[in-house]
Amino acid sequence: MAKILIVGCGAIGYELANLLAQAGHDVTGLKRNPPVANTEKVKFIRADITSSADLEGLATDFEHIFFIVSADGRNENSYHDIYETGINNLLNRFAQAPTKAAWIFVSSTSVYAQSQGEWVDEDSVTVPTKTTSLKIVNAEQKLMADNLANVVVRFSGIYGRGREYLLKMARQTPVIQQHPPYYTNRIHQRDCVGVLMFLLEQRLAGVKLEQCYLASDNDPARLWDVITWMTETLNCDPPIAKNSEENSEKNKRCRNDRLKKLGYRFIYPDFKTGYSELV
Repeated sequence: MAKILIVGCGAIGYELANLLAQAGHDVTGLKRNPPVANTEKVKFIRADITSSADLEGLATDFEHIFFIVSADGRNENSYHDIYETGINNLLNRFAQAPTKAAWIFVSSTSVYAQSQGEWVDEDSVTVPTKTTSLKIVNAEQKLMADNLANVVVRFSGIYGRGREYLLKMARQTPVIQQHPPYYTNRIHQRDCVGVLMFLLEQRLAGVKLEQCYLASDNDPARLWDVITWMTETLNCDPPIAKNSEENSEKNKRCRNDRLKKLGYRFIYPDFKTGYSELV
């Protein structure tokens, strides 16, 4: 049994917390607004990581820490609060621990600035043009330097119940770039939980982990193909082709070879498998 802290218990963190508790681990969730009452075996602490005072009473004897926090908004201040102030407050708090806990830090493929359909993996350069993504890169580097046992997991676009942006787009006869190809990368939220659970299990089994894993499904498909399939499945009007954009953002293809080589098998290996359930 391991003593585990999950910082941020939204949909992914909450499901992970319950699965870990069911597996027999001692799990604590840290959240600004935890559940008022629950019957799970997960303990909750009410705290805001942007406040050092909120963390003063937090135990420091956790063996493993998951960081699964999202910024409140897509602006520099929100990202600064989470990925600078929040991370610094947590590191300062756990600097007092007798032994270092091993982190698994949830990051994003937005750290890649490649935009011409290039393939990217864990060794690709991360020099994003957006200041918000740069905040994430800096947090990654800080954590990896703090402890060689810390692991960064870069999720691509997350979808699933409650995350149905592309399905909503498909229903609105969208104007989509067809040529040159505009690629999309995604991961089902159940696979997000699965990847995090899998990495902890590997660590507990004594497997030496890399410090970075890119987590995206097996099919970095063209957005045109994804939306066309959705409109056909939903019996909606097909998308409309638009002129190409030379400087499209986020147009890259993500490799997941390192994660699969470690042994992870995706529950939803491609968009058709995942979206078929949602449809």
